[in-house]
Amino acid sequence: MTPIVSIIMGSTSDLPVMEKAAKLLDEMQVPFEMNALSAHRTPAEVEKFAKEAAGRGLKVIIAAAGMAAALPGVIAANTTLPVIGVPVKGAVLDGVDALYSIIQMPPGIPVATVAINGAMNAAILAVQMLALSDAELAQKFAAYKEGLKNKIVKANEELKEVKYAYKTN
Repeated sequence: MTPIVSIIMGSTSDLPVMEKAAKLLDEMQVPFEMNALSAHRTPAEVEKFAKEAAGRGLKVIIAAAGMAAALPGVIAANTTLPVIGVPVKGAVLDGVDALYSIIQMPPGIPVATVAINGAMNAAILAVQMLALSDAELAQKFAAYKEGLKNKIVKANEELKEVKYAYKTN
């Protein structure tokens, strides 16, 4: 299948974070691709990727970056597709540097930004965007959300049982 979401990482060291996005997209049966491209080490390739993304059938780009976190913004500057930025926690400033870099985009070049290491929420946001024009995906996503609710309801019931056990002892 032709990918409609692209997960781009500044480095393969971001893969442990971005696997969460891949897992959710796979669960929702959304075709995606994953690549490592660096805004600083491979700028020409990043520009080419971004300019050709829509023509290749992509609909949403999830871009992860740490430290200076230029990748999501550079991609957004070179495409009309929505870009979701995932700031990745680094060794020095715990990802706050990446967060600030991604959210401080100039007017006209937006990057939707999730929490530090928030790859799963980036995938959820991508699915929500895609579901606007895909009824089948919208149903899958609604079932996913219902599953989240059911997990909490079940956990709450289990907590009531634990509380009851403490009261009777």
